[in-house]
Amino acid sequence: MAIASAVSMGMGSLNFGLYIKPMGEQLGIGRASFGWASTFRSISSAATSPIIGRLLDRYGARWILAGSTIITGSCMVGLAYTREAWQLMVLFSIMGLVGMSGPGALTTSVPPSKWFVRNRGKALAVTAIGVSLGALIFVPLTQIFIDKYTWNTSWIILAIVGVIIVVPLSVIFVRRQPEDIGLLPDGDNPLAVSAVEDINDEFSWTLKEAVKTKSMWFLIIAFSILSLGILTLALHRIPAFMDRGLDPTLVSLATAFDAVCAGFGSFAGGMLVRRLQPKFIGASAFLMLATASVMSIYAYGFWLMFWSMAIFGLGIGINSFTQNYIWADYFGRGNLGSIRGFVMPITLFVGSFGAPAAGYVLDITGSYDPAWWAGVVLMLIGALVFVLADKPKHNALLFNQNPRE
Repeated sequence: MAIASAVSMGMGSLNFGLYIKPMGEQLGIGRASFGWASTFRSISSAATSPIIGRLLDRYGARWILAGSTIITGSCMVGLAYTREAWQLMVLFSIMGLVGMSGPGALTTSVPPSKWFVRNRGKALAVTAIGVSLGALIFVPLTQIFIDKYTWNTSWIILAIVGVIIVVPLSVIFVRRQPEDIGLLPDGDNPLAVSAVEDINDEFSWTLKEAVKTKSMWFLIIAFSILSLGILTLALHRIPAFMDRGLDPTLVSLATAFDAVCAGFGSFAGGMLVRRLQPKFIGASAFLMLATASVMSIYAYGFWLMFWSMAIFGLGIGINSFTQNYIWADYFGRGNLGSIRGFVMPITLFVGSFGAPAAGYVLDITGSYDPAWWAGVVLMLIGALVFVLADKPKHNALLFNQNPRE
């Protein structure tokens, strides 16, 4: 999963912003169109995530991840031959259907939570390192390919690399959960009764039970608000910094360092989760992202741009860890795919309007600032809501379920 997440950084997720300026200038496509491409990917992911989630619970990520990579790679080849804005939007819509769009993708984030319980935080922390390594490798590499071979060829090269790396690893190594091959989570000995009892102590809520809790809806509201706020900034900050005269190569390096910080944030979250409640760890991410947004508004020089990227990366990393961890921690691993498949359409749909809205603000006013300030306010509101989301308490008699089942 770490390797798959790393490679996904070069498959139209984090590196997409590097294509906006050269593609837009050559093809005459406005910034709002790139925002809509990102939105359509989110909407299509929202439409299919309930199905993807249920399939992950039932069959695991082995063939889903392999198929997702092939489809995403095929769309990237199609992007190399894009000539109109509608073609860009259609291809990104197809990419969104398969649930492989970055560190929060169901196909790469659900499996580790099914393989670990006691050490879930550590496992997700280690998995997150893949995002950082992927950014370090693929973001600067994307800019090098664009400069040397044009943006068209860059899409094709990265598509081939992604398919060659991820598909064989997925088919050979990935399995649904440890019980399928006679093992237990955390590497525990199946013959040790105490280990079996410890694992079974985690109560797995069904989707029907989870939606009746206040905690679930507070989390959904908080993550939805944050998603809307983040996407006013995340996609557009790279071309915005280039518009301000900053060197594209330096911007790509800062973007790579952004993802390194994201990996560090995820790793730190995984290490701290046994000492701090995940809701407080997650709320700190909201505040970091708001701070980074304010810095981005005033970043006309390299160093302020660089540190805004770094703090943004820390916030994104901690938030990514929190989203991957808190659903399993609050509701168990048994139906994790179905629960996250229910949640994701809501958060993606709400957040999907941030990128095109910011693009329209620029096209109309000539500045991203009003959209970015709105994002700051949303992030602060989201932090408050998130802190109110306490871990739900189950009642086995209420649900007619033995907590050890």
